[in-house]
Amino acid sequence: MPIFGLGLHIIVAILCAVHALRTGQERYWLLVLFIFPLLGSVIYALAVVLPQLSDSRGGRRVVRDIRQSLDPGRELREAQAEFEHSATIANRVRVADALHGTGRFSEAIAAYDEALRGVHSDDPDIQVKLARALLDDGRAVEARERLEALIGQHPDYKSPEGHLIYARALAASGDRTRAREEFDVLIGYFAGIEPRARYVGILRDWGEDAAADALVEESLRHIKHMPAGSRRLNEEWIRQLKRAPKRIGAAT
Repeated sequence: MPIFGLGLHIIVAILCAVHALRTGQERYWLLVLFIFPLLGSVIYALAVVLPQLSDSRGGRRVVRDIRQSLDPGRELREAQAEFEHSATIANRVRVADALHGTGRFSEAIAAYDEALRGVHSDDPDIQVKLARALLDDGRAVEARERLEALIGQHPDYKSPEGHLIYARALAASGDRTRAREEFDVLIGYFAGIEPRARYVGILRDWGEDAAADALVEESLRHIKHMPAGSRRLNEEWIRQLKRAPKRIGAAT
Protein backbone atom coordinates (compact mmCIF):
# COMPACT_ATOMS: atom_id res chain seq x y z
CA MET A 1 0.00 0.00 0.00
CA PRO A 2 2.74 2.60 0.74
CA ILE A 3 4.23 1.95 -2.72
CA PHE A 4 0.80 2.39 -4.31
CA GLY A 5 0.23 5.57 -2.34
CA LEU A 6 3.57 7.02 -3.40
CA GLY A 7 2.82 6.17 -7.02
CA LEU A 8 -0.57 7.86 -6.83
CA HIS A 9 1.01 11.02 -5.43
CA ILE A 10 3.44 11.09 -8.33
CA ILE A 11 0.66 10.53 -10.87
CA VAL A 12 -1.27 13.46 -9.41
CA ALA A 13 1.88 15.59 -9.50
CA ILE A 14 2.43 14.67 -13.17
CA LEU A 15 -1.14 15.67 -14.02
CA CYS A 16 -0.63 18.99 -12.24
CA ALA A 17 2.65 19.48 -14.12
CA VAL A 18 0.92 18.84 -17.44
CA HIS A 19 -1.71 21.40 -16.49
CA ALA A 20 1.00 23.89 -15.55
CA LEU A 21 2.76 23.48 -18.90
CA ARG A 22 -0.43 23.68 -20.96
CA THR A 23 -1.69 26.78 -19.17
CA GLY A 24 1.67 28.58 -19.16
CA GLN A 25 2.27 28.64 -15.41
CA GLU A 26 5.62 29.65 -13.92
CA ARG A 27 8.23 26.88 -14.21
CA TYR A 28 8.98 26.88 -10.48
CA TRP A 29 5.72 24.96 -10.07
CA LEU A 30 7.44 21.96 -11.66
CA LEU A 31 10.09 21.99 -8.92
CA VAL A 32 7.46 22.29 -6.21
CA LEU A 33 5.41 19.45 -7.70
CA PHE A 34 8.25 16.98 -8.06
CA ILE A 35 10.20 17.81 -4.91
CA PHE A 36 7.06 17.67 -2.76
CA PRO A 37 4.57 15.58 -4.82
CA LEU A 38 1.70 15.41 -2.35
CA LEU A 39 1.99 18.80 -0.66
CA GLY A 40 2.96 20.46 -3.94
CA SER A 41 -0.12 19.07 -5.70
CA VAL A 42 -2.41 20.32 -2.93
CA ILE A 43 -0.84 23.79 -3.01
CA TYR A 44 -1.01 23.89 -6.81
CA ALA A 45 -4.69 22.90 -6.79
CA LEU A 46 -5.55 25.59 -4.23
CA ALA A 47 -3.39 28.32 -5.80
CA VAL A 48 -3.98 27.67 -9.50
CA VAL A 49 -6.69 25.17 -10.37
CA LEU A 50 -9.47 26.34 -8.04
CA PRO A 51 -9.16 30.04 -9.00
CA GLN A 52 -9.41 29.03 -12.67
CA LEU A 53 -12.49 26.95 -11.95
CA SER A 54 -14.03 29.99 -10.28
CA ASP A 55 -14.16 31.72 -13.65
CA SER A 56 -17.04 29.49 -14.80
CA ARG A 57 -20.51 28.99 -13.33
CA GLY A 58 -19.98 25.29 -12.83
CA GLY A 59 -16.51 25.91 -11.46
CA ARG A 60 -17.78 28.43 -8.96
CA ARG A 61 -20.24 25.83 -7.74
CA VAL A 62 -17.45 23.27 -7.33
CA VAL A 63 -15.31 25.75 -5.40
CA ARG A 64 -18.24 26.73 -3.21
CA ASP A 65 -19.09 23.12 -2.43
CA ILE A 66 -15.47 22.31 -1.57
CA ARG A 67 -15.17 25.31 0.71
CA GLN A 68 -18.50 24.49 2.34
CA SER A 69 -17.44 20.91 3.06
CA LEU A 70 -14.06 22.01 4.45
CA ASP A 71 -15.43 24.89 6.52
CA PRO A 72 -19.24 24.81 6.80
CA GLY A 73 -19.41 28.03 8.80
CA ARG A 74 -17.19 30.13 6.56
CA GLU A 75 -19.90 31.75 4.42
CA LEU A 76 -21.93 32.69 7.48
CA ARG A 77 -18.91 34.23 9.23
CA GLU A 78 -17.97 36.21 6.13
CA ALA A 79 -21.57 37.33 5.59
CA GLN A 80 -21.92 38.47 9.20
CA ALA A 81 -18.60 40.32 9.06
CA GLU A 82 -19.66 42.08 5.86
CA PHE A 83 -23.00 43.03 7.38
CA GLU A 84 -21.28 44.45 10.48
CA HIS A 85 -19.10 46.54 8.17
CA SER A 86 -22.02 47.69 6.00
CA ALA A 87 -25.59 47.03 7.16
CA THR A 88 -27.18 47.06 3.71
CA ILE A 89 -30.23 45.06 2.67
CA ALA A 90 -28.08 43.01 0.29
CA ASN A 91 -25.71 42.06 3.11
CA ARG A 92 -28.62 41.23 5.43
CA VAL A 93 -30.04 38.92 2.75
CA ARG A 94 -26.62 37.32 2.38
CA VAL A 95 -26.62 36.58 6.12
CA ALA A 96 -30.10 35.09 5.83
CA ASP A 97 -28.99 32.95 2.87
CA ALA A 98 -26.02 31.69 4.87
CA LEU A 99 -28.22 30.89 7.86
CA HIS A 100 -30.56 28.95 5.59
CA GLY A 101 -27.60 27.13 4.06
CA THR A 102 -26.50 25.89 7.48
CA GLY A 103 -30.00 24.68 8.37
CA ARG A 104 -30.77 27.49 10.83
CA PHE A 105 -34.14 28.11 9.26
CA SER A 106 -35.87 30.01 12.06
CA GLU A 107 -32.97 32.48 12.24
CA ALA A 108 -33.03 32.81 8.46
CA ILE A 109 -36.75 33.61 8.59
CA ALA A 110 -36.11 36.37 11.11
CA ALA A 111 -33.32 37.81 8.96
CA TYR A 112 -35.46 37.78 5.81
CA ASP A 113 -38.26 39.48 7.75
CA GLU A 114 -35.82 42.19 8.79
CA ALA A 115 -34.83 42.67 5.16
CA LEU A 116 -38.47 43.12 4.16
CA ARG A 117 -38.64 46.62 5.61
CA GLY A 118 -39.13 50.07 4.14
CA VAL A 119 -38.73 50.30 0.37
CA HIS A 120 -37.99 46.57 0.25
CA SER A 121 -41.18 45.56 2.08
CA ASP A 122 -42.64 43.90 -1.01
CA ASP A 123 -39.41 42.81 -2.72
CA PRO A 124 -40.46 39.63 -4.59
CA ASP A 125 -37.02 38.00 -4.59
CA ILE A 126 -36.69 38.31 -0.82
CA GLN A 127 -40.25 37.05 -0.36
CA VAL A 128 -39.41 33.93 -2.37
CA LYS A 129 -36.38 33.31 -0.15
CA LEU A 130 -38.53 33.80 2.94
CA ALA A 131 -41.10 31.31 1.61
CA ARG A 132 -38.32 28.79 1.03
CA ALA A 133 -37.11 29.16 4.61
CA LEU A 134 -40.66 28.83 5.93
CA LEU A 135 -41.18 25.65 3.92
CA ASP A 136 -37.88 24.14 5.05
CA ASP A 137 -38.78 25.02 8.64
CA GLY A 138 -41.93 22.90 8.35
CA ARG A 139 -44.30 25.85 7.95
CA ALA A 140 -45.75 24.88 4.57
CA VAL A 141 -49.07 26.68 4.98
CA GLU A 142 -47.31 29.97 5.78
CA ALA A 143 -44.99 29.50 2.80
CA ARG A 144 -47.98 28.91 0.53
CA GLU A 145 -49.82 31.96 1.87
CA ARG A 146 -46.73 34.11 1.45
CA LEU A 147 -46.36 33.10 -2.20
CA GLU A 148 -50.07 33.50 -2.95
CA ALA A 149 -49.88 37.03 -1.53
CA LEU A 150 -46.83 37.64 -3.72
CA ILE A 151 -48.75 36.48 -6.81
CA GLY A 152 -51.50 38.95 -5.94
CA GLN A 153 -49.04 41.82 -5.44
CA HIS A 154 -46.87 41.09 -8.48
CA PRO A 155 -48.94 39.17 -11.07
CA ASP A 156 -46.27 39.60 -13.75
CA TYR A 157 -43.37 38.42 -11.58
CA LYS A 158 -41.71 35.22 -12.84
CA SER A 159 -39.52 32.96 -10.71
CA PRO A 160 -38.96 29.27 -11.52
CA GLU A 161 -37.52 28.78 -8.03
CA GLY A 162 -40.55 30.46 -6.48
CA HIS A 163 -42.84 28.29 -8.60
CA LEU A 164 -41.07 25.16 -7.35
CA ILE A 165 -41.31 26.29 -3.73
CA TYR A 166 -45.03 26.94 -4.25
CA ALA A 167 -45.59 23.45 -5.72
CA ARG A 168 -43.72 21.88 -2.80
CA ALA A 169 -45.73 23.96 -0.32
CA LEU A 170 -48.99 22.82 -1.92
CA ALA A 171 -47.91 19.20 -1.60
CA ALA A 172 -46.72 19.64 1.98
CA SER A 173 -49.96 21.36 3.00
CA GLY A 174 -52.05 18.51 1.60
CA ASP A 175 -53.41 20.03 -1.61
CA ARG A 176 -52.52 17.15 -3.92
CA THR A 177 -54.66 18.24 -6.87
CA ARG A 178 -53.08 21.67 -7.20
CA ALA A 179 -49.61 20.28 -6.43
CA ARG A 180 -49.95 17.87 -9.36
CA GLU A 181 -50.98 20.72 -11.65
CA GLU A 182 -48.03 22.89 -10.63
CA PHE A 183 -45.47 20.08 -10.89
CA ASP A 184 -46.77 19.15 -14.35
CA VAL A 185 -46.21 22.74 -15.48
CA LEU A 186 -42.80 22.95 -13.78
CA ILE A 187 -41.51 19.78 -15.40
CA GLY A 188 -42.51 21.18 -18.76
CA TYR A 189 -40.36 24.31 -18.56
CA PHE A 190 -37.91 24.15 -15.62
CA ALA A 191 -34.32 24.06 -16.88
CA GLY A 192 -33.02 21.72 -14.18
CA ILE A 193 -33.88 18.28 -12.84
CA GLU A 194 -34.79 19.34 -9.30
CA PRO A 195 -38.61 19.47 -9.84
CA ARG A 196 -38.57 15.94 -11.27
CA ALA A 197 -36.51 14.55 -8.40
CA ARG A 198 -38.63 16.29 -5.78
CA TYR A 199 -41.88 15.20 -7.42
CA VAL A 200 -40.69 11.59 -7.47
CA GLY A 201 -40.12 11.82 -3.72
CA ILE A 202 -43.55 13.36 -3.19
CA LEU A 203 -45.25 10.65 -5.27
CA ARG A 204 -43.45 8.04 -3.17
CA ASP A 205 -44.75 9.70 0.00
CA TRP A 206 -48.26 9.57 -1.46
CA GLY A 207 -47.85 5.86 -2.13
CA GLU A 208 -48.06 6.35 -5.91
CA ASP A 209 -45.08 4.20 -6.86
CA ALA A 210 -46.28 3.48 -10.40
CA ALA A 211 -46.47 7.19 -11.23
CA ALA A 212 -43.08 7.73 -9.59
CA ASP A 213 -41.57 4.87 -11.63
CA ALA A 214 -42.92 6.34 -14.85
CA LEU A 215 -41.52 9.77 -14.03
CA VAL A 216 -38.11 8.30 -13.19
CA GLU A 217 -37.95 6.44 -16.52
CA GLU A 218 -39.08 9.48 -18.51
CA SER A 219 -36.62 11.72 -16.64
CA LEU A 220 -33.66 9.41 -17.28
CA ARG A 221 -34.48 9.48 -21.01
CA HIS A 222 -34.64 13.29 -20.81
CA ILE A 223 -31.26 13.47 -19.07
CA LYS A 224 -29.57 11.57 -21.92
CA HIS A 225 -30.33 14.50 -24.24
CA MET A 226 -29.10 17.20 -21.86
CA PRO A 227 -25.79 18.98 -22.62
CA ALA A 228 -22.84 17.76 -20.56
CA GLY A 229 -22.63 21.07 -18.71
CA SER A 230 -26.27 20.89 -17.67
CA ARG A 231 -25.81 17.33 -16.45
CA ARG A 232 -22.89 18.45 -14.28
CA LEU A 233 -24.93 21.29 -12.77
CA ASN A 234 -27.75 18.85 -11.97
CA GLU A 235 -25.48 16.03 -10.81
CA GLU A 236 -26.93 15.65 -7.31
CA TRP A 237 -30.55 15.59 -8.52
CA ILE A 238 -29.64 13.11 -11.26
CA ARG A 239 -28.05 10.84 -8.66
CA GLN A 240 -31.24 10.97 -6.64
CA LEU A 241 -33.29 9.94 -9.66
CA LYS A 242 -30.93 7.08 -10.49
CA ARG A 243 -31.12 5.80 -6.92
CA ALA A 244 -34.93 5.84 -6.97
CA PRO A 245 -35.46 2.49 -8.80
CA LYS A 246 -33.05 0.76 -6.40
CA ARG A 247 -34.96 2.14 -3.45
CA ILE A 248 -38.20 0.79 -4.91
CA GLY A 249 -36.68 -2.62 -5.43
CA ALA A 250 -35.40 -2.69 -1.87
CA ALA A 251 -38.85 -1.84 -0.58
CA THR A 252 -40.58 -4.56 -2.54
